[in-house]
Amino acid sequence: MNEEKLRPIVEALIYLAEEPVTVASMIELLGKENEAAIRQTLSHLIRRYASPEHGIEIKEIADGFKMATKPEHHAWVREFLKYQTPPIRLSLPALETLAVIAYRQPVTLPEIQEIRGVNAAAVMKTLVEKKLVTAGGRKNVVGRPILYKTTRDFLLQFGLRNLGELPSLDEYQELAQASLEGVAVVSGVESDRGAEGEAGQNEMGAGSSEDDK
Repeated sequence: MNEEKLRPIVEALIYLAEEPVTVASMIELLGKENEAAIRQTLSHLIRRYASPEHGIEIKEIADGFKMATKPEHHAWVREFLKYQTPPIRLSLPALETLAVIAYRQPVTLPEIQEIRGVNAAAVMKTLVEKKLVTAGGRKNVVGRPILYKTTRDFLLQFGLRNLGELPSLDEYQELAQASLEGVAVVSGVESDRGAEGEAGQNEMGAGSSEDDK
């Protein structure tokens, strides 16, 4: 299959996918013999959507590719998202706990509680249930407490390619404050999702109930 035939297929897959589409998954679907053409097509599409005439771009996130709105249009998207209901909402305690884990991982619950100065057991339970945090072994000390680390879903939520793209702590605090005001755009990126073009990559905003414990 040549690049001309592959281009609309690859474009459609990236647009429609809920999660970033990996090269491996496209090769599996379209055939190993098309690997070189798939990679060339991806490069072409990334350059094409980078032009000013497009309001979206193809962004590499968590080892895959996903469509996202461009930073210069985020003000308009934020206004739009004010009226949307985000699928994941976190309270300030949950955001603070998540920040400790993200920047200190792997880290134990006692270490998190020592840093925050409060009991974080309930918040930790919430983060694990939302699949933003997972167990990553046990620390080799008395009691062998569980070590916690962030997950691939965490990268997806923040629109990060890897942990090396984590914002500074000051930037994270600004994002957390914006989240509590209900207008946050995590990592400054919102995605266009679904065949109907629904805007709004999962963001982290203010929550209630178990998140506020």
